[in-house]
Amino acid sequence: MSTTTPALAGLRVLDLATLFAGPLAATLLGDFGAEVIKVEHPRRPDPSRGHGPAKQGVGLWWKVLGRNKRTITLDLSTPGGRATLLRLAATADVVIENFRPGTLEKWHLGWPELSAANRRLVLTRVTAFGQFGPYAHRPGFGTLAEAMSGFAAITGEPGAPPTLPPFGLADSVAGLATACAVLTALAARGRSGSGQVVDMAIIEPILSVLGPHATWYDQLGHVQERTGNRSANNAPRNTYRTADGLWVAVSTSAQSVAERVMHLVGRPELIDEPWFATGADRARHADALDEAVGSWIAARTRAEVLAAFEKAEAAVAPVHDVRDVLDDPQYQALDTITTVPDPELGPLRMQNVLFRLSSTPGAIRWPGRPHGADTDAVLTELGLTPAELRALREEGAL
Repeated sequence: MSTTTPALAGLRVLDLATLFAGPLAATLLGDFGAEVIKVEHPRRPDPSRGHGPAKQGVGLWWKVLGRNKRTITLDLSTPGGRATLLRLAATADVVIENFRPGTLEKWHLGWPELSAANRRLVLTRVTAFGQFGPYAHRPGFGTLAEAMSGFAAITGEPGAPPTLPPFGLADSVAGLATACAVLTALAARGRSGSGQVVDMAIIEPILSVLGPHATWYDQLGHVQERTGNRSANNAPRNTYRTADGLWVAVSTSAQSVAERVMHLVGRPELIDEPWFATGADRARHADALDEAVGSWIAARTRAEVLAAFEKAEAAVAPVHDVRDVLDDPQYQALDTITTVPDPELGPLRMQNVLFRLSSTPGAIRWPGRPHGADTDAVLTELGLTPAELRALREEGAL
Protein backbone atom coordinates (compact mmCIF):
# COMPACT_ATOMS: atom_id res chain seq x y z
CA MET A 1 0.00 0.00 0.00
CA SER A 2 1.32 3.44 -0.95
CA THR A 3 2.25 5.86 1.83
CA THR A 4 1.45 8.82 -0.41
CA THR A 5 -1.36 11.06 0.81
CA PRO A 6 -4.53 9.90 -1.01
CA ALA A 7 -6.06 12.17 -3.63
CA LEU A 8 -9.19 12.97 -1.58
CA ALA A 9 -7.60 13.05 1.87
CA GLY A 10 -9.16 15.79 4.00
CA LEU A 11 -12.56 15.47 2.34
CA ARG A 12 -15.37 14.52 4.73
CA VAL A 13 -18.50 12.86 3.31
CA LEU A 14 -21.70 12.06 5.19
CA ASP A 15 -23.42 9.09 3.53
CA LEU A 16 -27.11 9.15 4.48
CA ALA A 17 -28.19 7.08 1.47
CA THR A 18 -29.27 3.47 0.96
CA LEU A 19 -29.65 1.00 -1.91
CA PHE A 20 -27.42 1.60 -4.03
CA ALA A 21 -26.44 4.59 -6.17
CA GLY A 22 -25.79 7.09 -3.38
CA PRO A 23 -23.81 4.69 -1.19
CA LEU A 24 -21.75 3.57 -4.20
CA ALA A 25 -20.78 7.18 -4.92
CA ALA A 26 -19.63 7.53 -1.31
CA THR A 27 -17.68 4.26 -1.61
CA LEU A 28 -15.85 5.54 -4.68
CA LEU A 29 -14.89 8.75 -2.86
CA GLY A 30 -13.77 6.76 0.17
CA ASP A 31 -11.60 4.52 -2.00
CA PHE A 32 -9.48 7.55 -2.85
CA GLY A 33 -9.06 8.83 0.68
CA ALA A 34 -12.22 10.73 1.61
CA GLU A 35 -13.36 10.21 5.19
CA VAL A 36 -16.82 8.73 4.75
CA ILE A 37 -19.20 8.56 7.70
CA LYS A 38 -22.13 6.26 7.03
CA VAL A 39 -25.23 7.43 8.91
CA GLU A 40 -27.86 4.71 9.43
CA HIS A 41 -31.11 4.56 11.34
CA PRO A 42 -30.58 2.97 14.78
CA ARG A 43 -33.28 0.35 14.21
CA ARG A 44 -33.41 0.13 10.41
CA PRO A 45 -29.91 -0.39 8.99
CA ASP A 46 -29.07 0.13 5.33
CA PRO A 47 -30.92 -2.74 3.57
CA SER A 48 -27.75 -3.61 1.67
CA ARG A 49 -26.55 -5.25 4.88
CA GLY A 50 -29.11 -7.98 4.27
CA HIS A 51 -29.19 -7.92 0.48
CA GLY A 52 -28.02 -11.08 -1.26
CA PRO A 53 -25.97 -13.96 0.18
CA ALA A 54 -24.56 -13.82 3.70
CA LYS A 55 -21.88 -15.77 5.56
CA GLN A 56 -22.25 -16.42 9.27
CA GLY A 57 -25.12 -13.93 9.27
CA VAL A 58 -22.91 -11.19 7.79
CA GLY A 59 -24.13 -9.67 4.50
CA LEU A 60 -21.39 -9.83 1.87
CA TRP A 61 -22.70 -7.05 -0.37
CA TRP A 62 -22.34 -4.66 2.56
CA LYS A 63 -18.68 -5.65 2.94
CA VAL A 64 -18.05 -4.18 -0.51
CA LEU A 65 -20.48 -1.24 -0.47
CA GLY A 66 -19.56 -0.25 3.09
CA ARG A 67 -15.80 -0.40 2.69
CA ASN A 68 -13.71 2.57 3.83
CA LYS A 69 -16.70 3.95 5.76
CA ARG A 70 -17.06 4.64 9.46
CA THR A 71 -20.59 3.75 10.49
CA ILE A 72 -22.78 5.53 13.02
CA THR A 73 -26.46 5.44 13.92
CA LEU A 74 -28.67 8.52 14.05
CA ASP A 75 -32.44 8.92 13.83
CA LEU A 76 -32.78 12.13 11.84
CA SER A 77 -36.49 12.47 12.65
CA THR A 78 -35.77 13.13 16.34
CA PRO A 79 -34.76 16.56 17.68
CA GLY A 80 -31.47 15.18 18.97
CA GLY A 81 -30.75 13.41 15.71
CA ARG A 82 -31.48 16.56 13.73
CA ALA A 83 -29.23 18.69 15.93
CA THR A 84 -26.42 16.14 15.77
CA LEU A 85 -26.64 15.86 11.99
CA LEU A 86 -26.36 19.64 11.69
CA ARG A 87 -23.26 19.56 13.90
CA LEU A 88 -21.78 16.87 11.67
CA ALA A 89 -22.73 18.78 8.53
CA ALA A 90 -20.87 21.81 9.85
CA THR A 91 -17.66 19.74 9.70
CA ALA A 92 -18.36 18.03 6.36
CA ASP A 93 -17.74 18.80 2.71
CA VAL A 94 -20.44 16.58 1.19
CA VAL A 95 -23.77 15.09 2.25
CA ILE A 96 -25.21 12.31 0.07
CA GLU A 97 -28.88 11.39 0.61
CA ASN A 98 -31.57 9.51 -1.28
CA PHE A 99 -34.75 10.15 0.66
CA ARG A 100 -37.84 10.97 -1.34
CA PRO A 101 -38.09 14.71 -2.13
CA GLY A 102 -39.42 16.61 0.85
CA THR A 103 -38.25 14.15 3.50
CA LEU A 104 -35.24 16.15 4.66
CA GLU A 105 -37.37 19.28 4.56
CA LYS A 106 -39.95 17.58 6.81
CA TRP A 107 -37.17 17.01 9.34
CA HIS A 108 -35.96 20.64 8.94
CA LEU A 109 -32.74 19.35 7.36
CA GLY A 110 -33.22 20.74 3.88
CA TRP A 111 -30.82 22.92 1.93
CA PRO A 112 -31.65 26.14 3.86
CA GLU A 113 -30.76 24.53 7.20
CA LEU A 114 -27.75 22.58 5.94
CA SER A 115 -26.25 25.49 4.03
CA ALA A 116 -26.80 27.75 7.05
CA ALA A 117 -24.76 25.28 9.09
CA ASN A 118 -22.05 25.15 6.42
CA ARG A 119 -22.10 27.37 3.34
CA ARG A 120 -19.35 25.28 1.71
CA LEU A 121 -21.40 22.08 1.89
CA VAL A 122 -22.30 20.13 -1.26
CA LEU A 123 -25.70 18.48 -0.75
CA THR A 124 -26.04 15.55 -3.15
CA ARG A 125 -29.59 14.31 -3.67
CA VAL A 126 -29.98 10.95 -5.43
CA THR A 127 -33.52 9.84 -6.26
CA ALA A 128 -35.20 7.72 -8.90
CA PHE A 129 -36.84 10.62 -10.74
CA GLY A 130 -35.16 13.81 -9.51
CA GLN A 131 -36.34 16.60 -7.24
CA PHE A 132 -39.15 17.94 -9.46
CA GLY A 133 -41.51 16.85 -12.21
CA PRO A 134 -44.67 14.71 -12.22
CA TYR A 135 -42.89 11.56 -10.98
CA ALA A 136 -40.65 13.17 -8.36
CA HIS A 137 -42.54 11.84 -5.34
CA ARG A 138 -42.96 8.30 -6.63
CA PRO A 139 -40.92 5.49 -5.06
CA GLY A 140 -38.41 4.04 -7.48
CA PHE A 141 -35.36 1.85 -7.97
CA GLY A 142 -32.80 1.28 -10.69
CA THR A 143 -35.00 -1.36 -12.31
CA LEU A 144 -37.47 1.37 -13.26
CA ALA A 145 -34.66 3.38 -14.83
CA GLU A 146 -33.57 0.36 -16.86
CA ALA A 147 -37.13 0.09 -18.15
CA MET A 148 -37.86 3.80 -18.71
CA SER A 149 -34.54 4.63 -20.37
CA GLY A 150 -35.01 2.26 -23.27
CA PHE A 151 -32.32 -0.13 -22.08
CA ALA A 152 -34.71 -3.05 -21.53
CA ALA A 153 -36.44 -2.39 -24.85
CA ILE A 154 -33.24 -3.05 -26.83
CA THR A 155 -31.94 -5.90 -24.64
CA GLY A 156 -32.84 -9.50 -25.42
CA GLU A 157 -33.48 -11.63 -28.47
CA PRO A 158 -35.63 -10.42 -31.39
CA GLY A 159 -39.26 -11.27 -30.74
CA ALA A 160 -38.56 -12.13 -27.09
CA PRO A 161 -39.59 -10.04 -24.08
CA PRO A 162 -37.54 -7.00 -23.04
CA THR A 163 -34.75 -8.05 -20.70
CA LEU A 164 -33.66 -6.47 -17.42
CA PRO A 165 -30.09 -6.92 -16.20
CA PRO A 166 -29.55 -9.36 -13.31
CA PHE A 167 -27.61 -6.73 -11.35
CA GLY A 168 -27.95 -3.06 -10.40
CA LEU A 169 -26.92 -1.52 -13.72
CA ALA A 170 -28.79 1.79 -13.52
CA ASP A 171 -27.87 2.25 -9.86
CA SER A 172 -24.20 1.57 -10.62
CA VAL A 173 -24.11 3.98 -13.56
CA ALA A 174 -25.83 6.60 -11.39
CA GLY A 175 -23.33 5.96 -8.60
CA LEU A 176 -20.44 6.64 -10.96
CA ALA A 177 -22.17 9.75 -12.27
CA THR A 178 -22.89 10.95 -8.72
CA ALA A 179 -19.23 10.67 -7.72
CA CYS A 180 -18.34 12.71 -10.82
CA ALA A 181 -21.02 15.27 -9.95
CA VAL A 182 -19.71 15.64 -6.41
CA LEU A 183 -16.17 16.25 -7.62
CA THR A 184 -17.46 18.76 -10.19
CA ALA A 185 -19.34 20.65 -7.48
CA LEU A 186 -16.26 20.62 -5.26
CA ALA A 187 -14.16 22.03 -8.10
CA ALA A 188 -16.68 24.86 -8.48
CA ARG A 189 -16.57 25.44 -4.72
CA GLY A 190 -12.81 25.86 -5.00
CA ARG A 191 -13.45 28.93 -7.14
CA SER A 192 -16.57 30.36 -5.49
CA GLY A 193 -16.10 29.28 -1.89
CA SER A 194 -19.73 28.15 -1.73
CA GLY A 195 -21.38 24.77 -1.94
CA GLN A 196 -24.45 23.84 -3.96
CA VAL A 197 -27.09 21.15 -4.46
CA VAL A 198 -26.51 18.20 -6.79
CA ASP A 199 -29.77 16.75 -8.15
CA MET A 200 -29.13 13.23 -9.51
CA ALA A 201 -32.06 11.35 -11.05
CA ILE A 202 -31.24 7.66 -11.53
CA ILE A 203 -33.35 7.58 -14.72
CA GLU A 204 -30.90 9.96 -16.46
CA PRO A 205 -27.28 8.67 -16.41
CA ILE A 206 -28.19 5.35 -18.04
CA LEU A 207 -29.44 7.34 -21.04
CA SER A 208 -25.90 8.62 -21.55
CA VAL A 209 -24.42 5.13 -21.78
CA LEU A 210 -27.07 4.09 -24.30
CA GLY A 211 -25.54 6.41 -26.87
CA PRO A 212 -27.26 8.52 -29.55
CA HIS A 213 -30.69 6.84 -29.47
CA ALA A 214 -32.58 10.09 -28.96
CA THR A 215 -30.65 11.82 -31.73
CA TRP A 216 -31.19 8.91 -34.14
CA TYR A 217 -34.92 9.10 -33.49
CA ASP A 218 -35.02 12.89 -33.66
CA GLN A 219 -33.21 13.09 -36.98
CA LEU A 220 -34.17 9.82 -38.68
CA GLY A 221 -37.15 8.42 -36.84
CA HIS A 222 -34.97 5.40 -36.08
CA VAL A 223 -36.00 3.15 -33.17
CA GLN A 224 -33.45 0.50 -32.26
CA GLU A 225 -34.87 -3.01 -31.90
CA ARG A 226 -33.66 -6.03 -29.94
CA THR A 227 -30.86 -7.83 -31.74
CA GLY A 228 -29.66 -10.29 -29.09
CA ASN A 229 -25.86 -10.47 -29.09
CA ARG A 230 -25.65 -8.97 -32.54
CA SER A 231 -25.05 -5.31 -33.31
CA ALA A 232 -26.85 -3.17 -35.85
CA ASN A 233 -23.57 -1.33 -36.46
CA ASN A 234 -21.10 -4.11 -37.28
CA ALA A 235 -20.68 -7.83 -37.85
CA PRO A 236 -19.52 -10.40 -37.03
CA ARG A 237 -20.33 -9.56 -33.44
CA ASN A 238 -21.68 -12.36 -31.30
CA THR A 239 -20.89 -15.11 -28.82
CA TYR A 240 -19.79 -18.43 -30.27
CA ARG A 241 -19.50 -21.89 -28.75
CA THR A 242 -16.20 -23.74 -28.95
CA ALA A 243 -15.57 -27.45 -29.44
CA ASP A 244 -15.07 -27.99 -25.71
CA GLY A 245 -18.46 -26.48 -24.85
CA LEU A 246 -17.17 -23.05 -23.77
CA TRP A 247 -17.94 -19.63 -25.22
CA VAL A 248 -16.06 -16.70 -26.71
CA ALA A 249 -17.16 -13.22 -27.74
CA VAL A 250 -15.98 -11.64 -31.00
CA SER A 251 -16.17 -7.97 -31.97
CA THR A 252 -15.26 -6.36 -35.29
CA SER A 253 -16.02 -2.68 -34.78
CA ALA A 254 -12.95 -1.79 -36.89
CA GLN A 255 -12.93 -2.70 -40.59
CA SER A 256 -9.36 -3.97 -40.39
CA VAL A 257 -10.29 -6.37 -37.58
CA ALA A 258 -13.27 -7.68 -39.56
CA GLU A 259 -10.95 -8.43 -42.48
CA ARG A 260 -8.45 -10.21 -40.23
CA VAL A 261 -11.22 -12.41 -38.83
CA MET A 262 -12.30 -13.43 -42.33
CA HIS A 263 -8.75 -14.36 -43.25
CA LEU A 264 -8.39 -16.30 -39.99
CA VAL A 265 -11.55 -18.37 -40.48
CA GLY A 266 -10.65 -19.15 -44.10
CA ARG A 267 -13.31 -17.01 -45.80
CA PRO A 268 -11.30 -14.16 -47.39
CA GLU A 269 -13.64 -14.07 -50.38
CA LEU A 270 -16.29 -12.41 -48.20
CA ILE A 271 -14.06 -9.35 -47.91
CA ASP A 272 -14.58 -8.72 -51.64
CA GLU A 273 -18.35 -8.57 -51.31
CA PRO A 274 -19.62 -5.00 -51.86
CA TRP A 275 -21.54 -5.14 -48.57
CA PHE A 276 -18.43 -5.95 -46.52
CA ALA A 277 -17.06 -2.41 -46.79
CA THR A 278 -19.09 -0.88 -43.93
CA GLY A 279 -20.11 -2.10 -40.48
CA ALA A 280 -23.81 -1.38 -41.06
CA ASP A 281 -23.81 -3.35 -44.32
CA ARG A 282 -21.96 -6.23 -42.67
CA ALA A 283 -24.60 -6.23 -39.92
CA ARG A 284 -27.29 -6.76 -42.56
CA HIS A 285 -25.42 -9.93 -43.61
CA ALA A 286 -24.83 -11.20 -40.08
CA ASP A 287 -26.26 -14.65 -40.86
CA ALA A 288 -23.54 -15.38 -43.41
CA LEU A 289 -20.78 -13.93 -41.24
CA ASP A 290 -21.95 -15.75 -38.10
CA GLU A 291 -22.01 -19.03 -40.04
CA ALA A 292 -18.44 -18.47 -41.26
CA VAL A 293 -17.07 -17.50 -37.86
CA GLY A 294 -19.23 -19.83 -35.79
CA SER A 295 -18.43 -22.97 -37.77
CA TRP A 296 -14.68 -22.27 -37.57
CA ILE A 297 -14.85 -21.66 -33.82
CA ALA A 298 -17.06 -24.71 -33.23
CA ALA A 299 -14.33 -26.97 -34.62
CA ARG A 300 -11.70 -25.78 -32.12
CA THR A 301 -11.22 -25.63 -28.37
CA ARG A 302 -11.45 -22.28 -26.64
CA ALA A 303 -7.70 -22.27 -25.98
CA GLU A 304 -7.05 -22.83 -29.69
CA VAL A 305 -9.49 -20.10 -30.68
CA LEU A 306 -8.01 -17.53 -28.29
CA ALA A 307 -4.46 -18.31 -29.40
CA ALA A 308 -5.35 -18.06 -33.09
CA PHE A 309 -7.22 -14.76 -32.66
CA GLU A 310 -4.35 -13.30 -30.66
CA LYS A 311 -1.86 -14.30 -33.36
CA ALA A 312 -4.10 -12.75 -36.01
CA GLU A 313 -4.51 -9.54 -33.92
CA ALA A 314 -8.28 -9.97 -33.96
CA ALA A 315 -10.52 -9.02 -31.03
CA VAL A 316 -11.80 -11.92 -28.94
CA ALA A 317 -12.44 -12.66 -25.27
CA PRO A 318 -13.59 -15.67 -23.29
CA VAL A 319 -17.09 -15.48 -21.81
CA HIS A 320 -16.23 -15.68 -18.12
CA ASP A 321 -18.28 -16.54 -15.10
CA VAL A 322 -17.07 -15.27 -11.74
CA ARG A 323 -14.82 -18.32 -11.23
CA ASP A 324 -13.02 -17.51 -14.46
CA VAL A 325 -12.69 -13.84 -13.51
CA LEU A 326 -10.82 -14.79 -10.34
CA ASP A 327 -8.47 -17.05 -12.31
CA ASP A 328 -7.87 -14.78 -15.31
CA PRO A 329 -4.18 -13.79 -15.57
CA GLN A 330 -4.96 -10.26 -16.79
CA TYR A 331 -7.21 -9.53 -13.84
CA GLN A 332 -4.59 -11.09 -11.55
CA ALA A 333 -1.86 -8.87 -13.01
CA LEU A 334 -4.00 -5.78 -12.43
CA ASP A 335 -5.05 -6.97 -8.93
CA THR A 336 -8.61 -6.22 -10.05
CA ILE A 337 -9.97 -8.63 -7.46
CA THR A 338 -7.94 -7.98 -4.35
CA THR A 339 -7.85 -9.57 -0.88
CA VAL A 340 -8.79 -7.50 2.16
CA PRO A 341 -8.50 -8.62 5.81
CA ASP A 342 -11.84 -8.55 7.61
CA PRO A 343 -12.22 -8.86 11.42
CA GLU A 344 -15.47 -10.80 11.08
CA LEU A 345 -14.80 -13.12 8.14
CA GLY A 346 -11.03 -13.22 7.69
CA PRO A 347 -9.47 -12.73 4.22
CA LEU A 348 -12.10 -11.39 1.85
CA ARG A 349 -11.84 -10.95 -1.92
CA MET A 350 -13.62 -8.08 -3.64
CA GLN A 351 -13.25 -5.66 -6.55
CA ASN A 352 -10.33 -3.29 -6.10
CA VAL A 353 -10.56 0.50 -6.48
CA LEU A 354 -11.94 1.66 -9.81
CA PHE A 355 -8.76 2.97 -11.44
CA ARG A 356 -5.06 3.41 -10.80
CA LEU A 357 -3.38 6.76 -10.11
CA SER A 358 0.40 6.88 -10.39
CA SER A 359 1.03 9.39 -7.58
CA THR A 360 -2.03 9.26 -5.30
CA PRO A 361 -3.50 5.76 -5.60
CA GLY A 362 -6.66 4.68 -3.87
CA ALA A 363 -6.88 1.78 -1.43
CA ILE A 364 -9.34 -0.39 0.47
CA ARG A 365 -8.47 0.34 4.07
CA TRP A 366 -11.20 -1.86 5.58
CA PRO A 367 -14.40 -3.64 4.47
CA GLY A 368 -17.89 -2.69 5.62
CA ARG A 369 -18.09 -2.45 9.40
CA PRO A 370 -20.86 -3.57 11.78
CA HIS A 371 -23.95 -1.40 12.18
CA GLY A 372 -23.14 1.61 14.37
CA ALA A 373 -19.61 0.43 15.15
CA ASP A 374 -18.16 3.95 15.13
CA THR A 375 -21.01 5.94 16.66
CA ASP A 376 -19.36 6.80 19.97
CA ALA A 377 -15.96 7.48 18.42
CA VAL A 378 -17.26 9.81 15.69
CA LEU A 379 -19.60 11.75 17.96
CA THR A 380 -16.98 12.05 20.71
CA GLU A 381 -14.58 13.50 18.11
CA LEU A 382 -17.38 15.91 17.22
CA GLY A 383 -17.34 17.12 20.81
CA LEU A 384 -20.34 15.35 22.31
CA THR A 385 -19.94 14.48 25.98
CA PRO A 386 -20.83 11.12 27.57
CA ALA A 387 -23.88 12.80 29.05
CA GLU A 388 -25.01 14.01 25.62
CA LEU A 389 -24.53 10.54 24.16
CA ARG A 390 -26.64 9.07 26.96
CA ALA A 391 -29.36 11.63 26.34
CA LEU A 392 -29.43 10.82 22.62
CA ARG A 393 -29.74 7.13 23.40
CA GLU A 394 -32.56 7.77 25.85
CA GLU A 395 -34.34 9.78 23.14
CA GLY A 396 -33.86 6.95 20.64
CA ALA A 397 -31.73 9.12 18.35
CA LEU A 398 -28.82 6.66 18.53
